[in-house]
Amino acid sequence: MTSGYKPRITLLCTAFVCYIALMRITYITGDATKPVGDKPIILAHICNDVGGWGAGFVLAISKRWETPESEFYAWYERKQDFALGNVQFVTVEDGLLVANMIGQHDIYPVDGVPPIRYDAVQKCLSKVRKKAESLGATIHMPKIGAGLAGGDWAVIEEIIQEELCNNGISVTVYTLPKPKSQSK
Repeated sequence: MTSGYKPRITLLCTAFVCYIALMRITYITGDATKPVGDKPIILAHICNDVGGWGAGFVLAISKRWETPESEFYAWYERKQDFALGNVQFVTVEDGLLVANMIGQHDIYPVDGVPPIRYDAVQKCLSKVRKKAESLGATIHMPKIGAGLAGGDWAVIEEIIQEELCNNGISVTVYTLPKPKSQSK
């Protein structure tokens, strides 16, 4: 019987010990708004908690689809569950959802503290994991929280590994190609 099931964790056993081969983050160069791979796919990104949408990765999302931005603003206006650690899932194509994750407090650093909130990112990714498990989806993203939000990618990468990969969820992180003038 072919069910389409793809094992995400492999057990390697010897006579006395079993080792779990966990998923690892896959890094590719490309445009995260054009995710590659089998659907369903969740495209995750970080949003702020003040209802701002106008800089960073959200511009690429808005250029490709209108719905994530309009749904984000509607969510902000309703004020229902619009808070750090919450996620809004927006279907943009058949088998492709955008996860608007509120993991950033305000827009600018305050007293040297960047807007990223690692505990909120962890809560968001937990919700994204549950959605991915229910759909059998993979997760795709840019280097979330490490741009305008001012986060440390090593910390965020560890959160992704612990919350998603260690739970058998496949994660692909996209980096844009360097401009030709910088590639030499």
